[in-house]
Amino acid sequence: MDAQNLIARRIAQELRTGMLVNLGIGIPTMVANHLPTGVHVYFQSENGLMGTGPVPERGLNHPDLTDAGGRPVTALPGACTFDSAMSFGLIRGGHLDMTVLGGLQVSQGGLLANWVIPGKMVPGMGGAMDLVTGARKVVVAMQHTAKGQSKVVKTCSLPLTSVRVVDLLVTEMAVIAFPNGQATLMETAPGISVEQVLAATEAELLISPDIKSMRL
Repeated sequence: MDAQNLIARRIAQELRTGMLVNLGIGIPTMVANHLPTGVHVYFQSENGLMGTGPVPERGLNHPDLTDAGGRPVTALPGACTFDSAMSFGLIRGGHLDMTVLGGLQVSQGGLLANWVIPGKMVPGMGGAMDLVTGARKVVVAMQHTAKGQSKVVKTCSLPLTSVRVVDLLVTEMAVIAFPNGQATLMETAPGISVEQVLAATEAELLISPDIKSMRL
């Protein structure tokens, strides 16, 4: 299993029937492809679609069905569309049970930077600021390193998305939670040791006394 699908599959285990969940662009969209059997949730996209399904197979996408980043999605029976005012009303009104967002950096205190790299063309803020602030649970899907450099850092060098601490970070190496604003290693990926996670991480991690291996 590749890194992105591993991350998406582990995050899908956080879903519970009846949840209203927003999936950001990139790795988060893949979570819908790993929904556990018997779990029924409502996926929402901030461009005004509730009831999105798995990413369509190549050649089977509909030109008018996309996520907020313009990537193809599917619509499940009972799906509905609405305008941006309604969509952001759901987000800002605290009606989202969970949001899954990509990340550029996450600090050891649980702060997220995911919307801009100065001097480079990136998608921009979109709804990320509202999602981090408004969702009841914030989960970050992010690869652990980029070009050999840790993305789990002591302090974010990139502009922050919000001052709210995220709840959970899932990478291809580890699951990290932030109780009391302190990065705590909760799980390691199959075949990955605690020592390997620590070596690949700039941030100082506490080790949970109940640490375990991811169950995928």
